[in-house]
Amino acid sequence: MCKMTELEGRKRMGMNYSTDPVGEILKISTKGRYALRMLLDLAEHKNNGFVPLKEIAVRQDISKQYLEQIVALLNTANLLKANRGNQGGYALTREPSEYTVGEILRITEGSLKPVACMENAPNECENADYCKTLPMWHGLYKVICDYVDSVTLQNLIDDYNERADCYVI
Repeated sequence: MCKMTELEGRKRMGMNYSTDPVGEILKISTKGRYALRMLLDLAEHKNNGFVPLKEIAVRQDISKQYLEQIVALLNTANLLKANRGNQGGYALTREPSEYTVGEILRITEGSLKPVACMENAPNECENADYCKTLPMWHGLYKVICDYVDSVTLQNLIDDYNERADCYVI
């Protein structure tokens, strides 16, 4: 039975949600955003071999210590390869076109499900059988997944470069 509020359930699962005057909104944490920035940096510098974390930290204006925490997650998921020593650093294990935003966010954020009651299968919420909004939440989750799973690191780089090429002084 579901005895806690959705917000309490989300907090308990470590999901980053905040409340605004309109209602609760899913937000991607700094960990997820910084992981994307770090992987994009590696993708943009892939021809330079292994990239030291310190260089990424400086370019992205993210603390090296925070990036080290993110690296641990990404290493465990085999998204990075590491090289120790004088020429040490990190590199992508695959081409940028083979990394989806969805994959990266699931590694760093956990679930992308918009409401806590969707976290368990079968749904344990006592209201699930007659919840009028549950189908809408499932639809939202599908839209979120379809979108983030369709965007790759290479897409983000190409989109950025295309926008930069359109800049006129």
